[in-house]
Amino acid sequence: MVSTLRVSNGGAFTGTVFVPGDKSISHRAVMLGALSEGLTRVTGCLLSEDVLCTIDAFRTLGVQIDQNISACELLVHGVGLRGLKNPLEPIYVGNSGTSMRLMAGIFSGAGLSITITGDSSLSSRPMRRICEPLLQMGANLKTSSSGTAPLHIGENSGLQGITYMMPVASAQVKSCILLAGLYADTPTKVIECTPTRDHTETMFKTFGVRLALEGGAITLPVGQKLTACEVAVPADISSAAFFLVGGAIGLDSHISLKAVGVNSTRSGIIKILKMMNARIDVSNVRMCGGEKVADITVASSDLHGIEIPLDCVATAIDEFPAIFIAAACAKGVTVLRGGTELRHKESDRIEVMASGLRKLGVELETYEDGIKIVGGRLGSGMVDARGDHRVAMAFSIAALNATGKIAISNAEGIATSFPEFISMAKSAGLRVE
Repeated sequence: MVSTLRVSNGGAFTGTVFVPGDKSISHRAVMLGALSEGLTRVTGCLLSEDVLCTIDAFRTLGVQIDQNISACELLVHGVGLRGLKNPLEPIYVGNSGTSMRLMAGIFSGAGLSITITGDSSLSSRPMRRICEPLLQMGANLKTSSSGTAPLHIGENSGLQGITYMMPVASAQVKSCILLAGLYADTPTKVIECTPTRDHTETMFKTFGVRLALEGGAITLPVGQKLTACEVAVPADISSAAFFLVGGAIGLDSHISLKAVGVNSTRSGIIKILKMMNARIDVSNVRMCGGEKVADITVASSDLHGIEIPLDCVATAIDEFPAIFIAAACAKGVTVLRGGTELRHKESDRIEVMASGLRKLGVELETYEDGIKIVGGRLGSGMVDARGDHRVAMAFSIAALNATGKIAISNAEGIATSFPEFISMAKSAGLRVE
């Protein structure tokens, strides 16, 4: 993957696109397949750098994972909850926060002695949010003095279930606790004030794990095991987001996306773009492997600014770089509040997106928890993605509605979630040099 992208202005998104598998679901399929008893077949699996880190980690721990003839199919030979082996060296998970946080719950429950490390970006992201509940459960783990990676996990005398009220809206924290709860000797309950993506709960059921759901409370009974199964991974709405926004802002665009996951805890971008007057049609809604999927068509639209509802923030948290580009191309003002979590992603996405938009001539104001963007037409220039995959892809599609060429430095992070993005976007009409 090149470190600097140069995209000429203009062009349109047209045709039909099949975006790759959902990253969040792919991670979980590998992890639960490894902890199950029997052979799990995963189809449509995303094989990006992040997911490959998860695959490599479990191979290191003694799990056989075969890549079938199809590049997107895996066969995971489960070793059961107690079958993981201590590694000889630290586990490196690159840029993947999902890998680090969810594995912390699994490894603590399994009683492993292990260190998990990541790249410089991941090593700056907050980890105390998972350590606090795990320590309450009886885990033995430590972070750096600043509460970041590396994570040092030691053996423990067994975990106890807890009732944990989530202080932040984070599916990774919730999933970490539930995965640790598989090993606990009393029930584990997680209470959410704001619903977050529920892929872990959905996949637990697929692997035969019982959960009790009541309001915002999720209770995991004790003494359960995972049974191997088949997992079909839908197309990733977070990757589809760049084509949805590109189709809305590009002149004479009309693009269709097939079999995209539209789980209600992930589809906030569709609601937001429709509120902005985007011409989006969601059709052929059906269930696939326990997840709701649909075909989505979007066409060139006269977007207008909005105040983004608070109840859409958690359900669109990874799509905001793309949404900010839509806001910059819309008539009027768009305001986001309640988005503090954006400052703790692969980059500070509020600040990094604001910096790039300013360089393209966009008037804006930032807040600790959000941003106000005054829409219009984007200019040209060089922006810095700071290694953040979603920032790089967002500024790439911005060229569809820019007055001149846009260059994006430090764009190599795209490979962590969407290695095919450049070739797929070029085929759809993006003028990448």
